[in-house]
Amino acid sequence: MIDTASAGILPCQSIEDLIAQGAITSLTPFDDDQVQPASLDLRLGERVWRVRASFLPRGRLVAERMDDLIMHELDLTKGTVLEKGCVYIAEVQERLKLPTGVSARGNPKSSTGRVDVFVRLLTDRGPAFDDVVEGYDGPLYVEIAPQTFSVLVRTGTRLNQLRLKIGQPPKLSTRSVGVDLSSDVAGFRGRRHAGVIDLDKEGGHDPHDFWEPLIPRNGQLLLDPGEFYILASKDDIEIPVMEAAEMTPIDPSVGEFRVHYAGFFDPGFGCAETDSQGSKGVLEVRSHETPFLLEDGQIVARLVYEPLTARPTRLYGEDGSHYLRQGLKLSKHFKPWL
Repeated sequence: MIDTASAGILPCQSIEDLIAQGAITSLTPFDDDQVQPASLDLRLGERVWRVRASFLPRGRLVAERMDDLIMHELDLTKGTVLEKGCVYIAEVQERLKLPTGVSARGNPKSSTGRVDVFVRLLTDRGPAFDDVVEGYDGPLYVEIAPQTFSVLVRTGTRLNQLRLKIGQPPKLSTRSVGVDLSSDVAGFRGRRHAGVIDLDKEGGHDPHDFWEPLIPRNGQLLLDPGEFYILASKDDIEIPVMEAAEMTPIDPSVGEFRVHYAGFFDPGFGCAETDSQGSKGVLEVRSHETPFLLEDGQIVARLVYEPLTARPTRLYGEDGSHYLRQGLKLSKHFKPWL
């Protein structure tokens, strides 16, 4: 039974309990590494549909709402390329039957955000993207919209993750995040006419084919509208072992740009206990309608901390991570920048 008396984010062992109870099921057996310290990776199913436009179900089933918008269906079992500038809806292998008092929130994985693939979770009758209402019983879908690069995906590809929670977790604290423009190479900008990125191929792409380095002038960087940038936080980020955090994707008070598509930070990130001190936050940045001049140390996002309901049995990085003790770092799909 889920104890609804204390609100908070569910750690890995509680997620495993929900799987054992049948509150989270899957069309195929769960992968051994699918449960993260405070989230569950979601895997693509067998089908994806190219649609004319993004949408919200708003009281209808996703499949019903999609009928008016489908252009064609693609088979993910053989792998398929999702073209940049297009919108797709894909089945997710996992299904939910949440107990009373338990809700969830979806978010892209770090590696998804770092290649500028916009991913949002959809539920039947859902009034909003990414939010799963308390006690939801039904299938899951994801909207996928590659922005800068076309990507190759297949059945089982993990693009986003699910964080489960009891009640309404209190906001423990909020931290401002500044950008680091003090290095000779302070970031990267995506090349508009690059090739396809295979999202299941780790370390298999030459970063020079997809990115150009950014050299700031006098600690400043001019963001061009519609371009995608990888930058790093000015200060190290630490997530205590009994907390999880989410970086807010946009805050109009800090500028006309979007920061951090993939906002979840797991307990133990950047902590001495996990031997990951000195970890920067990598920022995925896209400017909006006007050019914007960033300065070294300028606040670009806010990190919101929430409590866990219990200490997780595994912390961030204990089983290894591509982003342990990271500085400015591209996604795991690329070889090191040399």
